This record gives sequence, structure tokens and C-alpha cells, in this order.
Amino acid sequence: QVQIVESGGGLVQPGGSLRLSCAAPRSYFRIYDMAWYRQAPGKQRELVATITSGQRTNYADSVQGRFVISRDNAKNTVYLQMNSLKPEDTAVYYCNFAKTPRPWGQGTQVTVSS
Repeated sequence: QVQIVESGGGLVQPGGSLRLSCAAPRSYFRIYDMAWYRQAPGKQRELVATITSGQRTNYADSVQGRFVISRDNAKNTVYLQMNSLKPEDTAVYYCNFAKTPRPWGQGTQVTVSS
């Protein structure tokens, strides 16, 4: 059973940065497209960024130019570098396999506040 574990969240001031990590052990991890999502209080989960097996990336308009998704196939890990954070980025962040989702992990809380 694939168990996804997100980490790296925390409290940060507006304009600050955080780097999230997602451990997603799975055979042939490298062939899977991966994605980061987030869910703010009272809102539906939304797609934030994706990275294909070929390292192509795509971002939601709201984070374009501020967030960077990357992956380390040797470690079965996906990262989300978040820069110039805004209060509206406050949410629980999750990762998952983009096209063949597995049970969701606990997520990691990101709070942007002064």
C-alpha cells in the first residue's frame, strides 16, 4: 500500500518561503506524473502544480512565477518550493499521483500570516 507523507509546512510571514516535501514510495515512481494540491478552510481541494515523468511542469495561475515543483526519482520524493507567499496561500497542502491517485496523506499545514 502506497503511503504518502507530506512535510515541511509551518507558519511564515507574507513574502516568506517554504519548501514542502512529499515522500510517495511506489515501484517505478519515475514513470508517474505527480501533483501538489491544497485545500483552504471552507474550500474545495484545488490543483496547485504538476510535474510529469518527463519533468514538464504546470502551475495554477495563482502560483505561477512563485512556486516551483520538482522531483527526485531516486528518493521517490516530490518537492514544492514556495516563494513570495501570500496570506491566500494558507491551506493544507497535499501531494498525490496525478493520474492514478492513491489514498491521500495527512497533508502539511501552511499558514501565511504576520
